[in-house]
Amino acid sequence: MTDCIFCKIIDQEIPSYKVYEDDKVYAFLDITQVTKGHTLLVPKEHVTDIFEYDPALAGDVFARVPKVARALEKAFPEMQGLNIINNNKELAYQSVFHSHIHLIPRYGKTDDFSIHFGNNQETYSSEEMQEIAEKIMKQVEQ
Repeated sequence: MTDCIFCKIIDQEIPSYKVYEDDKVYAFLDITQVTKGHTLLVPKEHVTDIFEYDPALAGDVFARVPKVARALEKAFPEMQGLNIINNNKELAYQSVFHSHIHLIPRYGKTDDFSIHFGNNQETYSSEEMQEIAEKIMKQVEQ
């Protein structure tokens, strides 16, 4: 992909603050630094989002997440937690269309990062929950 900012970063055409690299992934500081150490882990192979991963790529990419997470924890012992986020498609807040995983260190409740999970438990009956589960289960690739 010739116009992808992450491909250009991987190819060293655009500078970055690299924290890890091997033959499958490249990890670098997110320029926004939502919190100190906010890191992006990207596959070197250009894929738009999680829907384009094959099992081998998924294994390669997700196997590296704990390695970078542990490095963050060692680098910042004051870190109290870590959010790992993968946004897919524009509605889900993906803004660069080269798949990437955010590792966002958490330092406290006032560190300028939050996520809200609405509770819609009362919206669905037990039967509706079972129907939803079965609908998904039928689509899982074997």
